[in-house]
Amino acid sequence: MSTATEEIEALIALMARLPGLGPRSARRAALHLIRKRGPLMAPLATLMGHVAENVRECATCGNFATTDSCDICANPARATGELCVVEDVADLWALERGHAFKGRYHVLGGTLSALEAVGPEDLGIPRLLARIPAEGICEVILALNATVEGQTTAHYIADALAGSGVSVTGLAHGVPIGGELDYLDDGTILAALTARKRF
Repeated sequence: MSTATEEIEALIALMARLPGLGPRSARRAALHLIRKRGPLMAPLATLMGHVAENVRECATCGNFATTDSCDICANPARATGELCVVEDVADLWALERGHAFKGRYHVLGGTLSALEAVGPEDLGIPRLLARIPAEGICEVILALNATVEGQTTAHYIADALAGSGVSVTGLAHGVPIGGELDYLDDGTILAALTARKRF
């Protein structure tokens, strides 16, 4: 096997470790990058190096930033007294795309899992609890995924905040806008019926 083939195979193996890319998709992506080396691969490599060197986690919330504090935490207008707890930075970005939430965030970086030995300290939950009195938080919104682990984590945080005087709320679950009942799973229909409200 030539050195070039070994390097390409190493690139494919590394790309296959990315979420959503299996070995075949990684091979197609790697070959496409090599063919488009000038307009695509070189700028991508440069930008990836720049991101690896400069992007870090916000010391306060866990979002990505190029300084110690992200734009959201540094913005005094975002100090509304509302703190939205999310599992991952991707969840934070999804909520920001909606432009509906004007407060601040706390990124856990995962969920509690006894099987994977992930405990509260691993997720920075003590840091979350310390932020509440320090920042004058009056409402904590638990925007965690509707999975067993996500709901276990939400209940743990809600229990930890019990008696603190802070309002703890969660995102509504149920029928999506434009959704048809016939296409929904049983869990979604059950959540929608449980969370029904008066017209």
